[in-house]
Amino acid sequence: MGVACSSILPSACCRHDDSPNREDEPLLAAKEQQAVNMLVDLFERRATVSFYEGEPLQALSTLAYSGVYHLQLSAATAFSEISEMDTRPVTREALEPILHLLHSPHIDVQHGASAALGNLAVNVENKLLIVRMGGLERLIRQMLSSNIDAQINSVGCITNLATAEENKMRIAKSGALLPLTRLARSRDVRVQRNAAGALLNMTHSAEHRQQLVAANAVPVLVELLASDDSELQYYATTALSNIAVDDSGRQLLLKTQPVLVDALIRFIDASTIKVQCQAILTLRNLASDDQYQLQIVEKGGLGSLLPLLQSEYDPLVISASACLRNLSIHPANEKPILDSGILECLIGLITGSENEEVQCHVISALRNLVANNEADKTSFAAAGLFDHIKAVMMNPATSAVVIGEMVAALNVFALDESLWPYIVDGAFFELLIPLTRAPQLELQYNACVTISSLAAKAGEASERLVQVWDRPDGGLQSYLAAFLAVDEGMDPMLRSVALWTVFLLVENGSPELVRLVTSHPSIIKNTDKIASAGGLLDGEVRNSAYTTDSIAGPRSSRVFDGDADGFGADGELTDENDDEIYTRMVNLAQDIIAIVNTIEL
Repeated sequence: MGVACSSILPSACCRHDDSPNREDEPLLAAKEQQAVNMLVDLFERRATVSFYEGEPLQALSTLAYSGVYHLQLSAATAFSEISEMDTRPVTREALEPILHLLHSPHIDVQHGASAALGNLAVNVENKLLIVRMGGLERLIRQMLSSNIDAQINSVGCITNLATAEENKMRIAKSGALLPLTRLARSRDVRVQRNAAGALLNMTHSAEHRQQLVAANAVPVLVELLASDDSELQYYATTALSNIAVDDSGRQLLLKTQPVLVDALIRFIDASTIKVQCQAILTLRNLASDDQYQLQIVEKGGLGSLLPLLQSEYDPLVISASACLRNLSIHPANEKPILDSGILECLIGLITGSENEEVQCHVISALRNLVANNEADKTSFAAAGLFDHIKAVMMNPATSAVVIGEMVAALNVFALDESLWPYIVDGAFFELLIPLTRAPQLELQYNACVTISSLAAKAGEASERLVQVWDRPDGGLQSYLAAFLAVDEGMDPMLRSVALWTVFLLVENGSPELVRLVTSHPSIIKNTDKIASAGGLLDGEVRNSAYTTDSIAGPRSSRVFDGDADGFGADGELTDENDDEIYTRMVNLAQDIIAIVNTIEL
């Protein structure tokens, strides 16, 4: 259905009879009258008309460039309402009359023009073109107006423009951040929302976050947390969450905003779901800093997180488990976390949640709790930790990412005196050995390192190691033989782990286990070849002492102590470590051969 022209064009423009004009409505030039008449007709059938090109655009441009106030207002109003329904990419010719209207001395004309720009700025191409044509500077001038409607529209348009990465630098350099920060304190909530939204859109890169800090936006964003408006709460928490990504941002917040953690915890307890989620994520980012890890727990954050871990709404569980993962890093938080009753909930989520992010976060938190100190951890096993891990690893639908996290955690658990027996006796060898052939290098590495950690007590585990020597999938001997084959293009780090495992088996294993290793047709033979290659490196091979720490820890982006030495960000060995790894392999191989020769004697 068409819209009546009176809803778009003021009566002065719609009147095309011979009635006399009022004194403030001068007679229209013939071209202007013709444009008015055309637009009256076009708006009657507007659903089939494209106003951004051809004669319709020419008619609107005639009104926009007219010296008659009511004609300019008609053009601004028309562009505003057309753009509400049609936000297609437009040409420079279509934007020029709208930008011209921003120069009008009349606030209501500026209001309509900025509304049209704001509507068009939902389109990516239009966002860029508006800024390239100088629209940003004109919007900033309007933003400085004392008129509330002008502020709402101009700031709203800048908010949309700021979602385009190319525009953000221009906005930052334009001087817009200071007035945006000031308007975020406006008494009108609509202005506040638009200004806070614009500030939020400027927090998506480190450089722009620093510029916001310089514009003194941080105190304003923290002030907005006290607002009763949920949209303002959401914009402020999200912006602060982004600022807290940077170490410098966290330090600034820690030094200057003592009420921040309390405000965020209040949001967890009583707020809309989206604000709850964002508040938790903000706490998670803050908890990348050890002082915040302590502060969040001291201020009662754990009590607020526990109910959310039991929520049926996945985003809340994801946010809460991610936050708890970071809080669990600090050794001083272990006791309050365990005393809070969260342990059983975390373990239950390993299988109780079907969300991969939740599974990865909770196993990381449990890994951190175990790694924090050497206290007895049998309560973890008693709560069913290993039953849940095994169920996930045996599920064929489980992704390689989740299995990788479980294996990385098993390696940490295997280093714990109280948990090691549960892994050795829990049929985990049968799950780990096939993973040594996984297509993912990181998963392969974690599986191999975990096996070596279990083999560190080969004497106590000899019976189980003998059981899995040739099964499943060829068993432990097949994995070791494949990784030690000198004519294969084996990753040097993986081969180094395999050598370390052989060393542990012959050094600490039972006579039966040692016999299986030494009588294997290729394991010792290939180890000897590696040992004999030592002179090729630098003419001298140094003996080295070995401990259970000689091999790097589990490879995972979420491992408690970060990435293992010797790997780049993408999981590949860095060239600068090749010589060191090669030397370690030769030394290991020579020590293995020395032990074997002693046994034979």
